[in-house]
Amino acid sequence: MFNRENYKRIKQEFTAKHLAAGEAQRARMREAEAGHPELAQINAALSQTGLRIFAAAMAGRDGLDERIAALRRENDELLSQRAELLTLIGYPADYLDLRYECGKCLDTGFVDNGERLCTCMRRALVLAGYESSGIGPLLERQTFDNFSLQYYTEPADRKRMEQVYETVRRYVELFSDEKPQNLLFFGQTGLGKTHLSSAIAKSLIDRGFDVLYETAQNLFADFEDEKFNRAYNTGVEERKTDRYFSCDLLIIDDLGAELSNQFTASCLYNLINTRYNTGKSCIISTNLTHPEIEKRYSQRVLSRLLGQYQNLQFTGRDIRMMKLT
Repeated sequence: MFNRENYKRIKQEFTAKHLAAGEAQRARMREAEAGHPELAQINAALSQTGLRIFAAAMAGRDGLDERIAALRRENDELLSQRAELLTLIGYPADYLDLRYECGKCLDTGFVDNGERLCTCMRRALVLAGYESSGIGPLLERQTFDNFSLQYYTEPADRKRMEQVYETVRRYVELFSDEKPQNLLFFGQTGLGKTHLSSAIAKSLIDRGFDVLYETAQNLFADFEDEKFNRAYNTGVEERKTDRYFSCDLLIIDDLGAELSNQFTASCLYNLINTRYNTGKSCIISTNLTHPEIEKRYSQRVLSRLLGQYQNLQFTGRDIRMMKLT
């Protein structure tokens, strides 16, 4: 599910935020107690509540409910006295309360005794997923809601693209991280391949999946760096290419725009083959035809794309050019 590095970082941020709330409360307490010994006495008594409840429990079950109820009444009375005193000396009545950003999880990021992500942490992970996806800005602009079929003016193109759109929506609805679900978008430029790829990415990131979107040019450049950069080979730097293999969904945009050679063909075959064998999904978009794919990357790459990917052809007129006229 969520990107592991994002999860680790955000969990640490929530832990720090939870601890910071406690430290901020203690700082306010030191400030308010200065020159007001009676407030310090009340706070000292309140700090012993937990120990007193533990001692009452250890005294035996007989009369336990009564003892606990009495301690709660005493605690409530102390809190009332503190609120009155704080108001008297010029502070808000709740000045010494713990202040968490999220009242449900108390800034821990988890609810139900740590068994479930709080909505606030899930949202933080989603936003981090947008950033680490590689296309953060596109995710807000290119969604399913603003994908329009009106630009496909020819009846045959409109019918085909309606089928493509419905197929892609089903893809998102049925997506899981249990088995590979691969798509190949092919067709001329400006027909909506990038838009629908972005829409898929956003929808799946919102559901908690780790999605990485990268152009073929940048992807192959990273593999070249790994091969020729000594830092990668010695393990000094983390391998950027690791995530190309580990993310739940890899979207490779504009395959064929890069400078193709034997190295890129080998990388592509290894990537799509490894992801399929390890149960990881992939979406590839390209302006190339099937024969052109075979010529650039080999027959075995085309064979994988035909046999392991659902091929969706995009047709119509260049939407970008239509918007300019």
